[in-house]
Amino acid sequence: MNRFACDCGSPVYFENDFCINCRSALGYDPIRADMVTLADWGDGRYQDLLGNTFRYCANGVEHAVCNWLRPADSLSQFCQACQFNRTIPDQSRTENQERWLVLERAKKRLFYTLAQLNLPLLNGWADPQRGLLLDFIEDARSSDEYPETFVSTGYLGGIITVNALEADTVARVTAQDELGESYRTVLGHLRHESGHYYWSLLNPSPSLLAEFRLLFGDERADYRAALDAHYKAGSPKHWKDRFISAYASSHPSEDWAECWGHYLHIYDALDTAWAHQLLGRQPETMSMTERLRAWSKISLMLNELNRSVGRGDAYPFVINEFVAEKLEFIDLAIDRLRTLH
Repeated sequence: MNRFACDCGSPVYFENDFCINCRSALGYDPIRADMVTLADWGDGRYQDLLGNTFRYCANGVEHAVCNWLRPADSLSQFCQACQFNRTIPDQSRTENQERWLVLERAKKRLFYTLAQLNLPLLNGWADPQRGLLLDFIEDARSSDEYPETFVSTGYLGGIITVNALEADTVARVTAQDELGESYRTVLGHLRHESGHYYWSLLNPSPSLLAEFRLLFGDERADYRAALDAHYKAGSPKHWKDRFISAYASSHPSEDWAECWGHYLHIYDALDTAWAHQLLGRQPETMSMTERLRAWSKISLMLNELNRSVGRGDAYPFVINEFVAEKLEFIDLAIDRLRTLH
């Protein structure tokens, strides 16, 4: 994530919609990949110092869950990222506004990194065959309107589904404890599920598929049976020898998605470290081996900083030689995906 600033010089966050120093309106312009300081021109229009005219996304204007901008003459009332939404939490229920805000902020960070990596990203409305859409859905655990329902976070047929309850900190941490997970975040879910989406786009060559199966295993193995066995019997005793997480050991497809998610974690964190002058080079200029070497130092520092303020490790994972090989493969796959634009 880049380091952003208001035109007055004050640093601002990616999620800000105004500057706390000069009170100017702010918004994120996905075309320039930058936060923009805005002057109000009336009638819902805003202009930056370069003379570009914008409107805020309708989800920001009407629901205060988005700070992304769209060109003033855009035919869509939604920003580039909100055009990927298919289902949102019921906004007649007050608790869902905060949940949706959490979900949107995580989604925007996902999309920022995907754009940084120059990966193809089309919404399913514009391209029903190859596009992506997102469902943020409730079930009986968060709403009496959906009795005897259970919505799992997952991916299927171009749709990423996230249970809206994942945006509730108490519920998410409770699930994390019950499943014995060391890490569980909305952004982590979205990054993981995006891995399934990009595998569906990859269409690997025979040689690439052979390499995948050598590293991850045969993705044709019965998926439902594998997950049932995982939840019933647990992970292999020595899963840490070959996998980034216990869940990654459940099926080759989940191993891929877990590693894909970690690839995005690492890339974005290194990009942030570079922006804040903690790293001498941008990750895009590094080989995967160089990134992992840099990440070994940065993640250790992150964990020590977290411990210094009484919190748990920010990155409670170990990247061994087997996981490193899988991340190298994902780096190659991303090069392949870039050609699909």
